[in-house]
Amino acid sequence: MCGRYALGLQRAQIRGVPGYPQLEVGEWVDEDNFVPRYNIAPNTNAPVIRQRACGTSESESEASASSSLVMQTMRWGIQYGKEGSKGTHAINARSENLVEGVGMWNKFRGKNRCIALCQGYYEWQTKGKDKLPHFTKHPDGKVLLLAGLYESTVEKGNSQPICSFAIVTTHASKALSWLHDRQPVILSTMEDINRWLDTSSQTWSSDLAHLLHPWDDTKTPLQCYQVPKEVGKVGTESAKFIEPIANRKDGIQAMFAKQLSKQAETSVKRKRNASPSSSVLQKVSEAQEHDDKKVKVE
Repeated sequence: MCGRYALGLQRAQIRGVPGYPQLEVGEWVDEDNFVPRYNIAPNTNAPVIRQRACGTSESESEASASSSLVMQTMRWGIQYGKEGSKGTHAINARSENLVEGVGMWNKFRGKNRCIALCQGYYEWQTKGKDKLPHFTKHPDGKVLLLAGLYESTVEKGNSQPICSFAIVTTHASKALSWLHDRQPVILSTMEDINRWLDTSSQTWSSDLAHLLHPWDDTKTPLQCYQVPKEVGKVGTESAKFIEPIANRKDGIQAMFAKQLSKQAETSVKRKRNASPSSSVLQKVSEAQEHDDKKVKVE
């Protein structure tokens, strides 16, 4: 699954979609509704890329249509069930359900496809009773482009549509199956990106189904490493959340360095205590000299 991810880049950087210079994206709808964060959680806002269709706003219609794509801030989690009911937001859509066309996703898969951007995503490895967070990212610093679906609805009391999205997941690759049995669908080539975002036909096809596979680029495998447990608490924020826990230059690394220093000091003290002191050695030497003189006299 994908239940937490990071996008802490500045807005200007996000607009440029780092690593994909050929991907031309127009304006950013509702840009001010997104605050860059390293701990994006469900039911919060985040940017996605889509075709110009989701409840065209005045600012969007007046903008230059040099690109058929726009970026838009949406809420993560598509509501299902009765309106206003608690705990009824789907943040992930299983690729198997999209292919089969079953469930709530059938009405979205043909015309409401989008891409969520992130620097990487978090997943928790279960070890006994412990859960260890790991961060997975592109090795070259590119943002990851995750296949998604979105919905546009007008809620009671509102005149403007509210857009929300979900991230498509598939079975985990062999390289990451040790971490979790699911992972997000990552689109890595311009051909795949354009195919997923092209909703002109308003229908689903077998070509789209072929895109729903785990990351399989063996020449550029994804990087995955353990990160601090603090990321597990919704609302906490730190750029250090996406750094390997072994390389952190904050309290954790300092703590280990301090422990090693104490161990070294203890080892030196033990060696000193195990060896006789200089004063004791001097007394022993004097006693031996006195005994030698006695032997010579006799």
